[in-house]
Amino acid sequence: MKNNLKLFGLGLLGGMLPLAVFLAINSVSNTPQTDTISGNTAEIVGQQTTLNYSNMVPNADFVNASENSLNAVVHVTTKVETTSFQRDMFSEFFYGPGAGGREFKQYGSGSGSGVIISRDGYIVTNNHVIEDAQEIEITLNDNRKYSATIVGTDPSTDIAVLKIEEKDLAAISLGNSDAIQVGEWVLAVGNPFNLTSTVTAGIVSAKARNINLLSERSSSNVVPIESFIQTDAAVNPGNSGGALVNTNGELVGINTAIASQTGSYSGYSFAVPVNLVKKVMTDLIDYGIVQRGYLGVQIADITQEIVENQELPNIKGVYVAGVIEDGSAEKAGLNEGDVILKIGSREVNSVASLQEEVGKRRPGDKLSVTIRNSKGYESVKEIVLRNSDGETKLISKAEIEKNAALGATFTELSSKELKELNISNGVKIKSLNAGKLKSLGLTEGMIITKINNEPIESVEQLTKKLNNANRGVLLEIMTQSGKRDYVGFGL
Repeated sequence: MKNNLKLFGLGLLGGMLPLAVFLAINSVSNTPQTDTISGNTAEIVGQQTTLNYSNMVPNADFVNASENSLNAVVHVTTKVETTSFQRDMFSEFFYGPGAGGREFKQYGSGSGSGVIISRDGYIVTNNHVIEDAQEIEITLNDNRKYSATIVGTDPSTDIAVLKIEEKDLAAISLGNSDAIQVGEWVLAVGNPFNLTSTVTAGIVSAKARNINLLSERSSSNVVPIESFIQTDAAVNPGNSGGALVNTNGELVGINTAIASQTGSYSGYSFAVPVNLVKKVMTDLIDYGIVQRGYLGVQIADITQEIVENQELPNIKGVYVAGVIEDGSAEKAGLNEGDVILKIGSREVNSVASLQEEVGKRRPGDKLSVTIRNSKGYESVKEIVLRNSDGETKLISKAEIEKNAALGATFTELSSKELKELNISNGVKIKSLNAGKLKSLGLTEGMIITKINNEPIESVEQLTKKLNNANRGVLLEIMTQSGKRDYVGFGL
């Protein structure tokens, strides 16, 4: 009996000891548990924090923003046709150039997104979405389908405008991309992987971002303008040409690219700011081409190396590395070594931001440019923008049509060029956009000397024949190296 009582007492004591220790610890402090790191001279205490989940929810109505934009975003599908021409040398020996040749066609398809920007059927998308397309089909959010025509394209900004024949469409409201801020919530609306009407959310990660994307895609004749809005909204193949909208459902950008090693979204996406898109699409609708003005300078981002070499006071602004002779900047008094600080009232601290500001203007527009010269003095210069030919006037639509056909624009050859190539006639391809001639493999700088064995004496003669042709066409072409060839195709 005594042994049993002794065992019971020991058990009771053993059970009370842990309880006493627990009560002693909890009586020390009523504050939350902490992690304490002890050092030689200080004690660093990290207080435990309680997550407030209400703070993690953005103060934004994503539902209304989605509803305001979904019906204005369309699915763009394309059929791509490329043509090659195989010459028959045996037939040509007896019957002349182009005789007996065969035309071969290759077919492909593509898809992307677009944004309705007017109730009467104008749609903005990316140039690379519809490049080389022979047929373009638009599917609305309510599944109605339409054939689209290309109004115009601009490889410099990767923007294109399409048109469908319909009225009373749900057009998106245009916002102000200059007003959006880093950290602001945005939605990406599009058709990734052919999944129609998809909305993703993210924040603006950066502005005026240049990723050298368009310079890789474009020909040497194209001056790329890259000043992307960077976001972390999930964007994948098929989102190209879709809408980046703010929390009011207003368009602030056209989704264009992703940064990815795999081809799928991995954290970064890029959109052309809508203020630049507005100018480009207006030009394409009104003129068929972009009326682009140039400062006439070679510019560079200011690095620490430039600061030290040129003894600049800080890294603000954009460095003028060169001034083009007889260009807009030289006429206004800018010099090599100057630093451009502002365009109008807006500070510019990168090549991308400066290009975006200039890209919103047309030839003939006047810009107030704040500069700091090499001696450190600031002044404001008024610059009149000029086009690539050095002119300040806008080119009329009728004049453009005289110089353009099948997606190409042409220019006369100078007497010097005719002499160097040892030819007496021909016109040169000045630029190539989506169209028949580009799909045939012709490139900028090539010279067309004959059409259907008739010598070409002027640009207007060539464009008139190409625009009015309704049968097979045979072009005699010459490369810049002087090599002759023939290209045949049907219309």
